[in-house]
Amino acid sequence: MDLKEAEILGGQEERHWYYASKARALRRALERQPFSRIIDVGAGSGFFSRMLLRQTTAQSATCVDPGYTREWSEAENGKPIEFRRDAEPGAADLVLMMDVLEHVDDDVALVRQYTDRARPGTRVLASVPAFSWLWSAHDVFLEHRRRYTLPELTRVLAEAGLVNIEGFYFFASVLPAVAAIRLLSRGGEAQPRGSDLRRHSALINSVLTAVCRLESVVTRHNHLCGLTAFALAETPDGR
Repeated sequence: MDLKEAEILGGQEERHWYYASKARALRRALERQPFSRIIDVGAGSGFFSRMLLRQTTAQSATCVDPGYTREWSEAENGKPIEFRRDAEPGAADLVLMMDVLEHVDDDVALVRQYTDRARPGTRVLASVPAFSWLWSAHDVFLEHRRRYTLPELTRVLAEAGLVNIEGFYFFASVLPAVAAIRLLSRGGEAQPRGSDLRRHSALINSVLTAVCRLESVVTRHNHLCGLTAFALAETPDGR
């Protein structure tokens, strides 16, 4: 997750409806997918890797982010988790790219950087903000270059030499409210600044968590719309 948003939430990501729900969608995407060693590109706080080390059979994780001011190692659920400014894919069999491709000028090159030397059959899971018409001050604050449709995301992975497995949208349940807020704000004189992410009351947080929990049951069948696009791919045989 983005280090800027980690600072906003003050270490409470696991309790916030948005990140808790995105983590649930991540788990849905990886159902029945074999993986043991994770390399988490643009990992920020390492939220998603920590979750997978706690809730799955994953045995280790390397979190990579050029924004780290130092490098260090920890343990999560008794399993090693390393934080590095850069790293090779090595023996990793799952490459996570959660909300990272939109931050770079050449997204295909970034995917290739971490997959060209990966083992055949390595899974690659990417998530990105969806739909350019949702562009707002939120994207500017987080230093995004673009937003994607699902076909655009899967094309990036294919151009990087990966074999696509599946893709879907998530956060369709909150899309109408978010779209209305962003579109209406464009007509005002005072444009909002900063991230849309906020700490909410316990009631609002619980309601939004419940709504997204219901959506997560069917999200892998949603190829129409949402705030986030997910795509799962793998490195081909013969690399």
